[in-house]
Amino acid sequence: MTIRVLVADDQMMVREGFSVLLNAMPDIEVVGEAVNGREAVDRVRELAPDVVLMDIRMPELNGIEATREIVASDGTAKVLVLTTFDLDEYVYQALRAGASGFLLKDASARQLAEGVRVVASGEALLAPSVTRRLITEFSRLSESPRLMASAHTAYGDLTDRETEVLILIAQGLSNQEMADRLLVAESTIKTHVSRILVKLGLRDRTQAAVFAYEARLVTPG
Repeated sequence: MTIRVLVADDQMMVREGFSVLLNAMPDIEVVGEAVNGREAVDRVRELAPDVVLMDIRMPELNGIEATREIVASDGTAKVLVLTTFDLDEYVYQALRAGASGFLLKDASARQLAEGVRVVASGEALLAPSVTRRLITEFSRLSESPRLMASAHTAYGDLTDRETEVLILIAQGLSNQEMADRLLVAESTIKTHVSRILVKLGLRDRTQAAVFAYEARLVTPG
């Protein structure tokens, strides 16, 4: 199946560059572009892409708010945030808004295409080591006691094994790595991950990782 992509960035060179690189891939098609967050939201409704490459700093509606609207209104489009710096202070906010991961703008053509494929397939934690560092750093921004208390109460519904898997997700382990660590089949891990997402009402693994930090199941550092 061809992965349909929307590129949202206020810089024409970035949009055109990414479009050329992705359209050169046999399994990826750029179906549209957007110059700001508001247009991105509208184009998602119009074009129904599988993946949105979303810049954060855009006029009219920034990438964070656009991501929040897309995730709330569309059940299929995955948002892959574009950022210039791997410690962009807004990336954590974008993950909390529902983005499935992030990608540096200086990524190679191979990294760009692979990132789109990973997010489209539902493996939300793109570049786990870097994403984990971001979540660790900016989980400090979560200052709401009510949010922490709510998260702590919610994870009480998980079994001990599900809680263990949730912690490993936050640590950036893949399904196969978790299976090796826990001495179970990879299919068993996939079942645990699915149940965790359903019980916690989360969209994907990225939100599960953020949840684990906010619930203090995993601590920064």
